[in-house]
Amino acid sequence: MPSGGAALSEGAALSEGAVPSGGAVLSEGAVPSGGLEVDVIRFDPDVPPPAYAHPGDAGADLVTTVDVSIGPGERVVVGTGIGIALPDGYAAFVHPRSGLSARHGLTIVNAPGTVDAGYRGEIKVILLNTDSVSPVELRRGDRIAQLVIQPVVRVSFRSVGELSESARGAGGFGSTGGHAAARDPAPAGAAGAERRDGSGISTRA
Repeated sequence: MPSGGAALSEGAALSEGAVPSGGAVLSEGAVPSGGLEVDVIRFDPDVPPPAYAHPGDAGADLVTTVDVSIGPGERVVVGTGIGIALPDGYAAFVHPRSGLSARHGLTIVNAPGTVDAGYRGEIKVILLNTDSVSPVELRRGDRIAQLVIQPVVRVSFRSVGELSESARGAGGFGSTGGHAAARDPAPAGAAGAERRDGSGISTRA
């Protein structure tokens, strides 16, 4: 990535209802075949509503309402200018854009962020620049995240003396292996020592 944080062309502003080349155009308020109709309010009238770039996409694009520079390792809260009213039994999840993550190290701190059915405020995104060298420059109208709508189940929690048995049991972090480090025996005397892997998650050996 060039130093200095060049502006991102990937997230270029979209005019209302427009989509990138190759995508099906959905007019404002249109519902994909078999989809759920969701009420949207634009707190910023110049910001386009969430839109799917291609038929079959799971995530609808959200844009930033402001210009912002995110330095290496910094996080910022960015507004999208959008509010939604979901029916009971649904939630919206805010996911990072894979292109921004791969090319610029831009991700979302609490990915996926959860928008509950009862929330009526502006959807905001907590962006994090994971690049150690270059800032990320965003311009108003750049696409910064994807909104995925999914059905959710509410449950009743019941206190019990013990849990039913399962094949996995209490196996936690790394219990299924999958990488070389998990296959290496722990050093002598390391039992019970705290170790920190590359993800920053502390575990017990």
